[in-house]
Amino acid sequence: MRLALLQRGFAEFVGTFALIFVGAGSIVATHGANLTAIALAHGLVIAVMASAVGHISGGHFNPAVTFGFLVTRRIEIHLAAAYWFAQFTAALIAALVLRGVVPGPEADAVNLGAPSLGAGVSPGMGLVIEIILTFFLVWVIFATAADPRGAFASISGLAIGFTITLDIFMGGPFTGAAMNPARAFGPEIVQNFWSDAWIYYLGPLIGAGLAAFAYDKLYLRPLSPEPVGPPETGLDEPRPGDAAAM
Repeated sequence: MRLALLQRGFAEFVGTFALIFVGAGSIVATHGANLTAIALAHGLVIAVMASAVGHISGGHFNPAVTFGFLVTRRIEIHLAAAYWFAQFTAALIAALVLRGVVPGPEADAVNLGAPSLGAGVSPGMGLVIEIILTFFLVWVIFATAADPRGAFASISGLAIGFTITLDIFMGGPFTGAAMNPARAFGPEIVQNFWSDAWIYYLGPLIGAGLAAFAYDKLYLRPLSPEPVGPPETGLDEPRPGDAAAM
């Protein structure tokens, strides 16, 4: 029991550390000016890490994702707590290491990659954007990794990484597209930058909870089997997922 908890927690630690170190590091490296590089850096690191350790911990790397699994009763509270501890600790340590290995002026210029609202974006607007972007992310996670009928379960890491990339392409200029309380927490605490910080905790939790609840209720509860008809209708053969639904 303890060994399994350690194994899963450490997998979450490594994945979250990589996200903050590479993701925030890409913002520092590009001075926050290359949205394509930043979006790809975040998406690629999650795609790689989710593919690498998804079979161990599920590859959450995000307290909001873990919250989504918790509210749908797909993870035990003690395991969720271990994940949250690993995720926030990894975010803090990654931000500390990043701060120590990049030039100070470059880190300060972008607040070590901490997310912030763009010009003209109100806190309310930013909150809605973070809710929607996180909804997309958790919806894809449930559809590709949590749903056993998912046609693309074997490449769920790639789909999740692409979702993060497309979210950043849209939301990066407006909110930083954190979608992840740990992604915000590490740079914020190390840089002591807390501008509109509440958005990056409340928004992802709401978005993740809504997506998880909706997908769980609509698609992961027992479903009625597909209708079966005469051979000429093409309905005489079971469809993929019928067994799972039954």
